[in-house]
Amino acid sequence: MTKSQVKLTAAMAALVVLAVLVWGVLAERGLRRAELERVATSLEERAALVTQLVRGVPFAVEERARLDAIADRAGEAARARVTLIARDGSVLGDSNVPPANLERLANHADRPEVREALSGRTGSSTRRSATVGRELLYLAAPVAHGGVARVAVDLSHIDAAVSRLRWELATAGAIGLALALALSWGFSWFTLRPLQEMRRVAASIADGRIDDRLPFGSGDELSDIASAINTMAEQLRLRLEDATREKEQLRAVLEGMVEGVLVVDARRVVLLANSRMRELYEIGGEIVGRPLLESIRDAELDSILDAAAASDETVVRVVSAGRRVPRSLRVQAVRFPSGRGPRVGTVAVFDDITELMRLEEVRRDFVANASHELRTPLAAIRGFSETLLESDSLSPEEQKSYLEIIDRHARRLSNIVHDLLELSTIESRKSKLESALVDVGGLATSLVRDSEARFRERGVRVSVHDESTARAWADPDAVDQILTNLVDNAVKYTDPGGRVDVIIEDHANRMRVRVRDSGIGIPRKDLSRIFERFYRVDKARSRALGGTGLGLSIVKHLVQSLGGEIYVESQLGEGSTFTFTLPLGDGQA
Repeated sequence: MTKSQVKLTAAMAALVVLAVLVWGVLAERGLRRAELERVATSLEERAALVTQLVRGVPFAVEERARLDAIADRAGEAARARVTLIARDGSVLGDSNVPPANLERLANHADRPEVREALSGRTGSSTRRSATVGRELLYLAAPVAHGGVARVAVDLSHIDAAVSRLRWELATAGAIGLALALALSWGFSWFTLRPLQEMRRVAASIADGRIDDRLPFGSGDELSDIASAINTMAEQLRLRLEDATREKEQLRAVLEGMVEGVLVVDARRVVLLANSRMRELYEIGGEIVGRPLLESIRDAELDSILDAAAASDETVVRVVSAGRRVPRSLRVQAVRFPSGRGPRVGTVAVFDDITELMRLEEVRRDFVANASHELRTPLAAIRGFSETLLESDSLSPEEQKSYLEIIDRHARRLSNIVHDLLELSTIESRKSKLESALVDVGGLATSLVRDSEARFRERGVRVSVHDESTARAWADPDAVDQILTNLVDNAVKYTDPGGRVDVIIEDHANRMRVRVRDSGIGIPRKDLSRIFERFYRVDKARSRALGGTGLGLSIVKHLVQSLGGEIYVESQLGEGSTFTFTLPLGDGQA
């Protein structure tokens, strides 16, 4: 039984009990009043009869025996107590008192009904008799020649009738209470069952089970409420689906962004952080719902958010982040909502500009290096040409020497321009590489054999170790250019007496070519930039050997165009190893 059923049943029971009590009190009073009126009427008739019996008999003490005898006969005939009282209040006869005891009875002049009768009116009174010890109804009537005739009846039958009435009312009340409880329980169950179902469905909807619905009733008010709840649940379902769809779309957009996104509330608690943002700051777990400073201890970021919270303008700054992988991030932060209203939070977008800054540095270095590379031969050409033009006293030998210098620097400029154009062509993919099966070992052997005299002149021994059993799928001219650049570069930076080894082998379903020298090596700080245009480790030696500073950059782009990879390993003073890979021909992997 539910609480509502208990309350309704208790209310019905209380109503029945109250009705029975009120009705019992009223019925008891009415019964007693009616019985008293009936008995009083009967006593008046009996008193009139007694007054007729004592007519002509003086109410004097000497007539006590006669009057007592009349009282006894009258009491027996009237089935009541009959008392004859003199004018002074003394009792002259009583049907319930022996004659010998009459003189000991108290004077009755002070009895209410007797006083009323002595004054000439019929009097009545109800009280407990001290003589017989029971509650009696007294009625006294005046006698014509003086005295009072009083008739009394016992009221115990009225008490018995009232007791029977109480018992009947109690029985009826108990039956009525039981029926009321049963009816109230049934009525409450029938009435409250729809409300209980509404409560169940409402709780179900509140718990997220929004597909639960109420059955429609018979068109009453509860049916209207059920219809309204069902409509509300359907609208809630549609809105929840829309919100879920929008949330998933937003999640997909945020997770697919290359920018990091961070949203914090006014107390700087994280409301949203996409995976890219956690990646940029190298955060492993989820940080939503936590204070920002607990997850990202970055005072610079905190100051950006403070500045954005205090302004309606977008705050843009560049910060550093990452410990394992240092990054440069451009942060754009703005408060929301904008305007003068209270700030709800701040949103920040993080753009990784590490590569852009690196490329910008490379561009600056390229411009500086290219300018330097071009300025040296141009200055030499201009200087010696001006000398030739302005001086008439130069001997033929001096003129020839100057012209040779101009020619050498012009050739250097031509080589630089040629390499720049070739590098530009490779990068723009305008040159068409025609791939075929290439015997890389054969190409390397031919290269070494053709340049053997030059290598011997440098005092460097170059060897080819062909351990591959397959052929590469690549452009032969491109592979020849790659090998030529790498071997020439290794020979240039290897001191006399050193050696260069070209090792060709199969590795992980690809062909791997290593050009290993015992030269001067490359400092660790220069390894990451060795393939940049015009980047030189030993600038003086490189220029003295006639290099343009573009060879390794050309090699890198050729290898990538062929679908391979290239990298370098080196120890300063111990030599370097340049390794590149090429795809194998079909059916040879």
